[in-house]
Amino acid sequence: MAIASQDRAVDTIAKSCIAVRMRLLNRVITNIYDDTLRPLNLKISQFNILIVTAKLGIARPARVCEILQLDTSTLSRNVERMRAHGWLEVVPERDARVQPFRLTAQGKRLIDRAVPAWEAAQRQSAELLGDEGVALLAKASQKLGGPCADP
Repeated sequence: MAIASQDRAVDTIAKSCIAVRMRLLNRVITNIYDDTLRPLNLKISQFNILIVTAKLGIARPARVCEILQLDTSTLSRNVERMRAHGWLEVVPERDARVQPFRLTAQGKRLIDRAVPAWEAAQRQSAELLGDEGVALLAKASQKLGGPCADP
């Protein structure tokens, strides 16, 4: 590739790369939620797992990974930390490899305590994105069958 051609490609990518903009947006929004949830020793990634688990009742790891688009090692690492905090418990299963889990009473109380912080982060994020940005995110997520869809 000629230098002039490469320079044009670099300029085009720097100005229009969707992935760069999504990753930036992800980091900014994640930090907003993590900052509001920090007093509860909770991250938004963990809160999402708690919410999906609450909706499912008994959460099978493969289903949670599908809903949240997580890889199994990320989910496993988070579930272990959340079990150590007493927020989740493993449900006995014949096949020990499956390891479904559910909320504990402590996990349910944590959701109740976290809702006001989540609401504050939601408001702050909505202000940053504007109504149009929020609507576009919801539309894109629904197209992908993401967490906005019912589990």
